[in-house]
This record gives sequence, structure tokens and C-alpha cells, in this order.
Amino acid sequence: MATAEGVSLIPIVAAIIGIGVVSQILSDRFQIPSVVFLIAAGIALGPEVLGVVDPDVFGGALSDIVGLSVAIIVFEGAFHLRAENLREAPAATLRLVTVGAAIALVGTAATIHFLLGAEWLVAFLVGALLVATGPTVIAPILEVVPARDRVEAALETEGIVNDVTAAIFAVVVFEAILAQESGAGLFVTLFAERLGVGMLFGVVVAAVVYYLLRYVDLSPGNAPRNARLLVLAGALVAYGAADAVVTEAGIAAVATAGIILGNLDVPYEEDISEFKGDVTLIVLSFVFIALAALLQFSTLIQLGLAGIGVVVIVALVIRPLLVFVACRGDRFTTNEKWFMSFVGPRGIIPASVATLFAIELRAQGLTGAADLLVGTVFLVILMTVVFEGGFARQIAEYLDVIPMRVLIIGGGKVSRTLAERLEDRGENVVLIEEDVETVEIARNAGFAVHHGDGTDTDVLRSAGAEKAKVVVAATGDDDVNLLVAQLSNSKFAPETILARVNNPSNVDAFEELGVRTTSTTLATAQALDNYIERPAMMNWMGEIGQSGDVQEVELTADELIGRTIEEISDELPPGVLVALVARNGDTRVPTDDFTVEYGDRVTVIGEREVVREAMSFVNPDD
Repeated sequence: MATAEGVSLIPIVAAIIGIGVVSQILSDRFQIPSVVFLIAAGIALGPEVLGVVDPDVFGGALSDIVGLSVAIIVFEGAFHLRAENLREAPAATLRLVTVGAAIALVGTAATIHFLLGAEWLVAFLVGALLVATGPTVIAPILEVVPARDRVEAALETEGIVNDVTAAIFAVVVFEAILAQESGAGLFVTLFAERLGVGMLFGVVVAAVVYYLLRYVDLSPGNAPRNARLLVLAGALVAYGAADAVVTEAGIAAVATAGIILGNLDVPYEEDISEFKGDVTLIVLSFVFIALAALLQFSTLIQLGLAGIGVVVIVALVIRPLLVFVACRGDRFTTNEKWFMSFVGPRGIIPASVATLFAIELRAQGLTGAADLLVGTVFLVILMTVVFEGGFARQIAEYLDVIPMRVLIIGGGKVSRTLAERLEDRGENVVLIEEDVETVEIARNAGFAVHHGDGTDTDVLRSAGAEKAKVVVAATGDDDVNLLVAQLSNSKFAPETILARVNNPSNVDAFEELGVRTTSTTLATAQALDNYIERPAMMNWMGEIGQSGDVQEVELTADELIGRTIEEISDELPPGVLVALVARNGDTRVPTDDFTVEYGDRVTVIGEREVVREAMSFVNPDD
């Protein structure tokens, strides 16, 4: 396959995809979001450096390729947007995509108007594009920077929703510029038309795909494969059909279809997710590298210090302002708000749409507006991705917003089951396993696994033992577990060291080190005895982490200090009980008139969701 200039596209596309895969590997290795490597690769391959990828090499097909790629990326992000995660912070999430988006739009437009001297319509066009953070940059960051569910849900939702609304609003402003009209009625009509058409096509396609997956025999031998292909085809059909009816309605269509299908009981969901993740990796690599290759340094230089000023205000003034306004009075800690403020890089949607707009503006003779549009958008993308994306993990560690790091030595069934329960609560878990086959099993199950000998100090350190709050020695060998406990205690001093003891006679050796132990033999016998004597309690305990939950949390809320259990219980969510209070090593079942103090360890019991609400009430900083 060759272009009009006679240049073969095959080696170029192959190189882009290959570099994209290498970027992902480097991302995993160095814990830096892959988009940083992708943009660097795109600039290096572009005409400004090596000249391998030229904007003209794809002819007029680049915009269509980018459009379909963005459709897959947005659909994949929307598919993982779960309703239960949105409940983590519904009020803040809603404000982020409404009030927050409005602050970003108006603030960015005003900044560009006054610093760069752009006309108001052009300023609002750039502002609309820079509202969107987008799943293309947020997802890679959250892959290497684990955050609590409420933070991830808010950032992912903001990215997906703002991708849709920002792209549509930008098209509306763009058409107003071409038509030289600026009436409010025109904006509302064009926006509602695109959003409505997109949502309609998204609902229809989602309904058809769901019906086919649920009620039609997709061939028993190849059903998972056919399900994957059907969902991918559905995403592309939703995008293409909606976009054919109304320009830029396709983004709304794929986002709607993805959210609906992701929250339905779709057969072969795991197969579909894995397949879409691989496809998204390829198209993400292609789009980021291809668009970064369009970057012209001269366009950025023309903006001068005023362009840098725009980036600074957008990233360090407007972004924190909208986050703190949107997240006021909610479950987010101050440090989590700062983390969300400093992790808002712009991505594919602004870059791709800005490129398409610039081509049309130049065709209309508006070269100045085109250069300002492309230069500003690419400068903000470049600076925010490199600094916010590249240093996201360091920012998270400095602000201490990464969930509790737990190291589990051993990758067997016990370790994987424990890791699954901890990750379900939002904790950051790393397994250390030496056996290659066991490592592969654990990684295929989705766990973060460090390959190496858990009794080696260097292996423990490279797996993150210096920052671990909890170390669990859970192998089937007591000698290994004892050595792990000794090394962890002497070299890293985590807050808690736990050990699995397979032979009850070895318990004393662990306790002499101050290590908390769980004897497999004694725990099994005790569990069986509890089922005999306390069957109702054991049946309920079996639901812990699913429907029911028991959690212990430190009491830090100033308004609760010095109050009685009866007074606190009146303010807790319905269905939650304060079961235990621990103070200075003494644990008791509190009476109604028991007065709590700062630092008490409070154990709450009840339904899973309300227990988590109670935890936030008792310890708002957790």
C-alpha cells in the first residue's frame, strides 16, 4: 500500500504500532504513563526531527482514521464506567462535568482572549477543546498511579463526559465562526441536536448488541470471539452512523453505547474487556504518535511567553479552582483534591479536533486563527502530558493519596484470595513470587506481581517494601515466612507484619518477633467450630466484602471527639453499628454512654455501602 507520493504506508504504520507497544512496556517498567513515551516518539518521528512521519503521508485519510480510533478509545473507557463506582462521589462527579466544565470553558477562553489577543469566538473554540481531559490520558495515568475508587471514578467520568460535551460544543462554536453568527439560540440548537442524535444512536446500538449477545446463539465453539467482534463492530457502527447524520454526534453515540453495555449483564464481559483493551492500546499508540508528528515547533514559538502563561493559568489556576469548587463538602480529602487538580492533562480529542478545524480554517483564509488554535492546543497538551502525566506518580506519593501499599510474599491461592479482597477495598497490592508458572497464573488473574525471591532484601526493596505499610508472608513454607518477617522488620519496619503459619508449633517463633500470625490449622478448626456454634454469624461473615462489611478505622473527625456512642450512632447512616472501640491496647464493646477520644480505633459493622459511608464520617481524612 502506497500513498499518492509513492511512499509505502506499511513500514510507517508497523513502526508506529511497534513503538506504541514498546512505550507500553516502558510505561510498566518505569511507572510513567505511556502517553509520555508516545508523544516523545511522535515528535521524534515527525518532520521536525527524523521526518519519518509526515502529515501528508496519510493523505486525506488521517482524519477518518483518527475519528474511528477515538471512537474505540472513548467506547472502551465508557464500557468500564460502572454505576456502582459513580456512587463513590456522585455529587462531586456531577459538579465536575457541569460547574467544573463551565469554569474551565469560561476561564480558559478569557485567558486566551486577554493573553493571546484572540477574538472571543476563537477563544471559546480553544477553551471548549481544552475542557476535555479524556480517557486517553487519564486511563494510562491511573494504570501506574493507583488511587482510591472515588478519585478514579471522578476522573474517569469527567474525562469521558467532557470528551463528549467538549467535542460537540467545539463543533458548535466552529460552525458559528464559519457562519459568523453568535446567537445563544444557535448554540443551544446545534449542541442539543448533536447530543440528542448521538445518544439516540448509542441507545439503539447498545440495545441491538445486548439482544444479540444475550438471546442469539453466537456459535458455541467461537462465542467469546464473536462476542468481542460484535461489540467492536457495534462501537464503530454507532460512531459512523451518528456521525453520518450529524457531524461530531458519533462521540456521544459511542460513549452512550459504552456506558449502557458496560452496566448491563453482558455475556463474556471479561473476554470483551481484554480484547478491547488490546485494540485500544494499538489505536491509542497510533493516534498519539501520528498527531504528535503534526506538531510544528514554529507554531509553538510564535505564542511566546504568553503561550506559557496560558498553560500555567489553565493548569495551575483554573484546574485547581474547578476541582475545589466541584468537590466541596464531599468525600474527598484535601490532598485528593490537589491530586485531581494536578492530574488533568489534555489528550486525543483536543488534538484531533483542533487539527481538523485548522485545516478548514486555513481553507477559509483564517490562517491566524488556525495557527493560534493549533499552537495553543498542542502546547497545553504537550506541557500537561509531560509534567502532569510524567510526574503523576511522584505527585501522588508526595500528597500521600496512593492507597495503603500491601506486599504479599507468595502468589498461591491464599495470597491471591487475600489480594483480591484488599484490592476490592481500593488498596494497592503487590505480590512477590519466585515460581515462574505461579507468576504467570497471578498475572493472568490481573494482579500486580513482582518476580523474585521474597527472602532477598533487594527483591523486597524493588517491589516497594520501603513504602509498604503492611507485609504479609503467606507462602506454604514457615521458614520462608519467618525469614521474610525478620527481613521486613529489620530492614523496612512496616507498620504491620503478618505471617501465615502452617505448623502450629512454630507460632511462638513468630510471636517472639512481634509478628501477628494466622495458623492455617487453628484458623480452619476455629472456623469449623464457629459454623457449629455460631452458624448465623459465620454465614454473615461469609458475605464480608460483598453485601456486608466490617471495618476498623481511626477516629479523627473533630466534631465527634468527646461525644458518646449514643450521640454518634444517631448521626451514622442507618444500618451501621459501632461494634468495638480500641484504645491504648484495650478493646471493648462500648456502651451507649461511652465517650470516644481522638485516635480511638472504631469498628463498624453493617451493609457494605453504608459501612464505607460511616468510615468517611468517622475519619474524613481517610
